[in-house]
Amino acid sequence: MMESDSQTPGSNAEPARPPARTAQPAPRQTPWVQLKYFSFAPQLYPAMIREASPDARPGDLVTVYDKDGERFGAGLYNPRARVPLRMFHHGDAPFTEADFGPLLDRALDLRLDTFRLAELADAFRAVHSDGDGLSGLIVDKYADVLSVEVHSLGVWQRLPQWLPQLHARLGTRREVVEVSDFVARVERISTRGAAQPAVPPVKIREHGVRYEVDFAQGHKTGFFCDQRDNRRRLASLVTPASRVLDLCCYTGGFALAAAVIGGAKDVTGVDLDETAIVQARRNANLNQSRVNWVHCDAFSYARQMQRNAGKFDVIVADPPKLVLSRDDFGDGQRKYEDLNGLALMLLKPGGLLVTCSCSGLVSDEDFTQFVSRAAHRQARRLQIFDRTGAGPDHPVMSNCPEGRYLKVLWTRAM
Repeated sequence: MMESDSQTPGSNAEPARPPARTAQPAPRQTPWVQLKYFSFAPQLYPAMIREASPDARPGDLVTVYDKDGERFGAGLYNPRARVPLRMFHHGDAPFTEADFGPLLDRALDLRLDTFRLAELADAFRAVHSDGDGLSGLIVDKYADVLSVEVHSLGVWQRLPQWLPQLHARLGTRREVVEVSDFVARVERISTRGAAQPAVPPVKIREHGVRYEVDFAQGHKTGFFCDQRDNRRRLASLVTPASRVLDLCCYTGGFALAAAVIGGAKDVTGVDLDETAIVQARRNANLNQSRVNWVHCDAFSYARQMQRNAGKFDVIVADPPKLVLSRDDFGDGQRKYEDLNGLALMLLKPGGLLVTCSCSGLVSDEDFTQFVSRAAHRQARRLQIFDRTGAGPDHPVMSNCPEGRYLKVLWTRAM
């Protein structure tokens, strides 16, 4: 008789193991914020945030955790703001107040060491907010003055510590700090007791053209240095015989580049802002240059010139932002098409149209379609030979492509 099998069914299986002990999450570094969704965007809105530690106060530097509770980075937090979290660091390495200094140096190294802008111009952008990983801070250098725009409570609180470093690197002595009424309201920034001495206008030189920057009357940081390279490009395309029209000329940047560098003898600049036209006249006097300045709405001026059968060889259209929000996109589109259509009516066959959009919500493709549609309605075609934007001192981060706000279309009208 065969020996019976003494093992019971299933005895070959491994013995049951006790349930695995769940690892305890590492203690969170406070104050902290946890996200609902994974995103590398530098600006995170309320819908992206799951919760914050009770000790997270407005303006605090917080450690940021992802939706799974893993350390994700660090940012400045303001629960009362429209943008409650601005990221300054991604990764699991700690980030402290001392790490803001190297971020500022990284931005300044690009301008001073890589592009060597201080050797080429008196005016350039030194810090470009999200484009430099410094969300909420914009700094332009004009001669010995820093013109600063603040868009964040956390930046406002730290600016007194950052300004000495900026002055030391850029060789500046004075600053003008601007917090718009809208930003002060949505960020709950109180500027009481922060009055600063008035800084008089300063004179700068750009590619041989002199401009006066008036911080009290100027828009934004006082001057649009983002068009610096485009102004020089325009000057290279005009001749002394060119008849040039600069629509929405502001303080005369393109008009003076055409007249002073390009040598064009017949240049007209048009703007609705009377203060800007007064400044443009002063800029022309600085350069001992004659330009016909017209205080008028660009649309009205173009319609009147059409009735007068006025024709130009080169036209620049550089309007202010025409699309302010997604809700008014359609209205802004109509304005872009109208302005460019009017410009084309004044442009000689074979003439150059250099047209711009600074609306961040308008893509390159959108803008090209607007301008092309305006031309096709007149049975004209555009020969597009280049597309440019802001200069390299206005970099765009890969995680914030909407930072490429300025679009410039270079065309010849057939």
